[in-house]
Amino acid sequence: MEGGGEKKVSCLVVDDEAVIRYIHMSLLKKLNVEVEAAENGKAAIDAFQGGASFDLVLMDLEMPIMDGVQATKELRRMGVKSKIVGVTGHGPTSEKKVGFVEAGLDHCLMKPLTIQSLHSLLQQLQN
Repeated sequence: MEGGGEKKVSCLVVDDEAVIRYIHMSLLKKLNVEVEAAENGKAAIDAFQGGASFDLVLMDLEMPIMDGVQATKELRRMGVKSKIVGVTGHGPTSEKKVGFVEAGLDHCLMKPLTIQSLHSLLQQLQN
């Protein structure tokens, strides 16, 4: 018998709003994803500096202490290869969203995330 089935995808949910973190984590758990949370960009960087590794990072744009743009740039500077997906309420043509994508995102999704949007994102990850 080969290995024990598929490796679980791991995800770090980075958002300053506890309710949003809870919702995103619940949706991801329903999709069989291992999930951890960080309440701002600095906490996300600290997790990676502490040796944590994730397949996927869901990064909120607007947070106190360190926002998604700063955190994404820093993670990329550190050589983090995880897929970083921005999560924002800003529309596709918003200057803030454009700057966020340019910071090094692999993809950007609109809030609120749904089980369908996360499922299709995970499908892309596994291809």
